[in-house]
This record gives sequence, C-alpha cells and structure tokens, in this order.
Amino acid sequence: MIKFNFKIPFKEYMGLLKTYLKPQGWIIAVFSSLLLIGILFQLINPQIIRYFLDSATQNSSTNQLIFAAILFIGFSFAQQGITLLASYLGENVGWVATNHLRKDVAKHVLNLDMTFHKSHTPGSIIERMDGDINALTNFFSSFFINLIGNFLLMLGVIILLFRESWMIGTAMSVFIVAAYYVIQRIRRFSAPFWDKLRDISSDFYGFLSEHLESTEETRANGATKYVMSKFFKILRKWLPVRVGAFLSFGLIWITTILIFTVGNATSIGISSFLWDNGFLSVGTIYMIFYYTELLVKPIEKLRTQMEDLQRADASINRIKELLNTKPKIVDGAGVVLPEGAFSIKYENVSFGYEENSTILHNVNITIQKGSVLGVVGRTGSGKTTFARLLLRFYDPINGSIRIDDMDLRDMKLKELRKRIGYVTQQVEIFQASVKDNLTLFDNSIPDKHIVNVLEDIGLGRWYQSLPYGLNTMLNASGSGLSAGEAQLISFARVFMNNAGVVILDEASSRLDTVTENLIEAAISKLLVNRTCIVIAHRLSTLKRADDILILEDGQVIEYDKQKNLVSDSNSRFYKMLKTGSGIEEMLA
Repeated sequence: MIKFNFKIPFKEYMGLLKTYLKPQGWIIAVFSSLLLIGILFQLINPQIIRYFLDSATQNSSTNQLIFAAILFIGFSFAQQGITLLASYLGENVGWVATNHLRKDVAKHVLNLDMTFHKSHTPGSIIERMDGDINALTNFFSSFFINLIGNFLLMLGVIILLFRESWMIGTAMSVFIVAAYYVIQRIRRFSAPFWDKLRDISSDFYGFLSEHLESTEETRANGATKYVMSKFFKILRKWLPVRVGAFLSFGLIWITTILIFTVGNATSIGISSFLWDNGFLSVGTIYMIFYYTELLVKPIEKLRTQMEDLQRADASINRIKELLNTKPKIVDGAGVVLPEGAFSIKYENVSFGYEENSTILHNVNITIQKGSVLGVVGRTGSGKTTFARLLLRFYDPINGSIRIDDMDLRDMKLKELRKRIGYVTQQVEIFQASVKDNLTLFDNSIPDKHIVNVLEDIGLGRWYQSLPYGLNTMLNASGSGLSAGEAQLISFARVFMNNAGVVILDEASSRLDTVTENLIEAAISKLLVNRTCIVIAHRLSTLKRADDILILEDGQVIEYDKQKNLVSDSNSRFYKMLKTGSGIEEMLA
C-alpha cells in the first residue's frame, strides 16, 4: 500500500489550502473538471490506436482506418487544448493564492516590533516573503489536484491492463508500488539538504542586501576586504549544501529512469510471451506498451511533486515560523485621544535593548501641553531611544509613559502613531507618486489639502515644477530631490494628520544653504499648537525650546526651564552656552 510521509501534519497542508484557495472555488472546480476530462482522453487514445492497428492487420476497409485516424487526431488536439487551458488556470490559481499569502506575511512583518527588525536583515525578510512563497506556487496551483489526477490515471491504466491480462495488470501494479517506494526513500534522504539550502540562501541575500546598502560606508572605512572575506565565507558554506541538494535531485532522476526501463522491459517481455501463445493481437501489444509508457507520466509527476513538496515543506516551515512570531509590543484596548496638543509624562522609565544593558535609567520628566522640549546629549546618550519609547517602538522595562494621564500601553498603536509625528534624520522616499509619499498611501486625504500644505511649508514652487503634479513618480533613492526638499517632505507628512505631538530629530547634515530659510520657517510652523520634542543639532533650534533635557549615559543630568538654566550660572547648560565648551559635541 502506498503511504505518504508528510513532514508537516496533513491538516496543516489542508488548512493552508483552504485559507488561500477557497476564494477561487469555482476556478478550481473548472480546473479539476478539465484535468478529469484530460485523463479520460489519455485513456481512450491507446484504444483507438489498437483499433487502427488491428484493423490494418485484418485488411479492414480504408474508411475504418481513416475514421480511426481522424478520431485519434481529434482526441489528441482536444487533449492538448484542455491541457493548455488547465495549465493557465492552475498558474493563475497559484499566483493569486501566493499573492494573498505574500500580502498576509507582509502585513504581519510590518506589525512586528523593532526588536524583530533589528535582529533580521531586510534581505533575509525579503527572501522569506518572496523566495519561500514563490516555492509554494506549484503547491497552491495544482499539487493535490494533480496528485489525485495522477492516481486516477494510474488506476485507470491498471484497470484496463487487468482487463487485457491479469499477468500484465499484476506486474504493473507491483511496478508502481516499488517505484513509489524507492522514490520516497530517496526523498527522505534528500529533504534535509533542501531545508539547509533555503536557510543559507536567506542568510546570503540578507548579507548581500545589508552590505549593498552600505557600500559608501564600507569603502570610506576601508572595510571592502573584510566584507569580501565574509562574502566568500558564506559562498564556501553554501556550495557543499547546494551540491548535496542537487546531487539528491539527480539521484531521484537517475533512479526514476532505471525504474522506467525495468517497467518497459517487464511489459514488453510479458506481452511477447502472451503474443507467442496467441493471447494478444499486435494492436493490443502496442496498446499495452503505450499504457506502460503512460504510467511513466504519473510516476514522473509524483516524483516532481514530491520534490515540490520537499521544497514546500521547508518554505512552509519557515513561513509558519515567521507568522508565529508574536510582536512583543501588544496593542492596547483603546482609549480616546483628545484633539490638539498632549502633555507627556515619563515616570521612572528605564530601558535597554539587551537584557544586561540599560540605555535609559529612571527618567522622570513632564512635558507640558503645547511646550517644546529640547533634548541634548552626546552620541549614544539615549536621545533617540528616549523618543522611540514615546512611539512604542519599544516598551520600557520599568516605569511608564503617559499622555494626558493615559498610559501608552492602553492605546491602539495605529491611533497613537497617527497622532505623533516623527521627523527623522533619514528621510525615506518610496517608489511611488508624490501624493502617496506625502500621505503614506492614505487615499482619504484630499488633493486640495495636500497642495495647501506644500504651499504652506514652502514647497509651492517645487510643486509647480512637477510635470504631473501630485501624480509625479519619485524614485526610492530620492534622486531628483535636494536634501532640503526631502526634509520638507518629511515635515509635510506630519501636517497631513492632526498630530498632537511632534518628535523632530533635527537633521543638520541634510540641510543645504539654498533651503536653509525654508527649513527654519517650516520648523516654526511645525511647532505651533503642538507638544514637541526636539533632538537638537543646532543652537538656533535649541533656542526655541521651553525646557532643556541633558542626557548622559542614559541618565538625566539636567532638566529645567530653559530660562532658568540660562540664568543659573551653576547649571551645566549655562556653562556650555557661556564658554562654548562641549556645545558642538553635545549637539552632534
């Protein structure tokens, strides 16, 4: 008895198929019907050939031979047409299903917290979202339907062979079981190679993506040799696994050819014996040979389907592992956020990216509604971490952060991040239209509002120069945009939503002299009627702040009203301004 050895529980296969194939039920029904009709035609054609040969050897009329020939040609053309249509429907089903799965995986990955994204390179994530899912195309398009179809084809052939001779039928039944058993044994041997191959492939593309993005830094720091050394190290690790995987593939192929040769020899030998004893006609011998050859196709398909399955097994496991990854940041039950500016309170907040490393230590500050907090500190002092906690990219290990006396952890993440504008130093431009780049693909924002925002922050002339207005396409690299224009686009994004809080990680390195005044004016408008946290890089911006927070090694060194610090000769901020000592470093 043939027994399938699934690496994954059968119910998981069926659950995956049910989820992504159910919406295409009628297409699958048509596809299945076409396959069944195609199988019927394959079983009928050898009978027509037998009729033709026996009629020819018995000196039948020419009309009978012509009729048989026309019938054979008609069935052959019909079978090819059905196969073509079934192939098209199968491919379409596979791509629609994998695209839905790809969408679900992408949505899940985007909802995972920063801890996940810090520990996985973009390349490795792309390999899972694209490479692994592509490996499931055949699984979704036709795997189980073809599996059933091939069984029906083999069953039909065996029944027809038994109808001619129990010896032929028995021999071919044993042949099928033996062939499948041998192929399955080889598949079990080769499966681990394919699992490891997918893992190393993911690591390689992750490495490649990461270092291609940082080519400039690699060259500037003379690290090219180091990068190439790691590159060849991965290739040396990849090669033997890839060779092993394809050798196992070749082993299955060679074994299949040997099995088919034995099968053909067996059928010809038994047929010759029966013909010598007068039990079979010439047409019947050819029909038996044809059916034996026809058995090659479903067995070969079973072999390739088993190869597809072992690739699918590895991909399904990796996709399942990804989908089972739960975000550490749990969405809140939901509270109603008030309109306008918010007050913000950090209560005994401590945080560290690693278990044994603390970046922020017992931070206690209160930012009044509508005020501006200037955050100062050397690189690595915890400034950016301080801001990220407010967006719940991470949760504190101790303490809490409250907005208008409501704990961040009680809020819906989507609503929270919609009401907090975050302007980073690195402005991300998408391969999309100007409108989509400004609204972040929110089609509910009217064009008139977008144009008003652009004119309000000083991008009116730039907008007028766009060849297709808001529908002008931008490149992901941001080519064609000056540094100042890119920064102003990030400001415009904040104005698109009714943000009550703005975090400005001021990007001094991206400013150019031409747009300096536009940037200053945009910042002034950005701060109006909003609570703002400014990670300052210029003294002119710091002067806008109502309060000053100085961080050092994650600890609050100084925190007070700016006017109090400026008038206090003992304050650290006063000394920095007075002497200029360390001010450049603290604003770096």
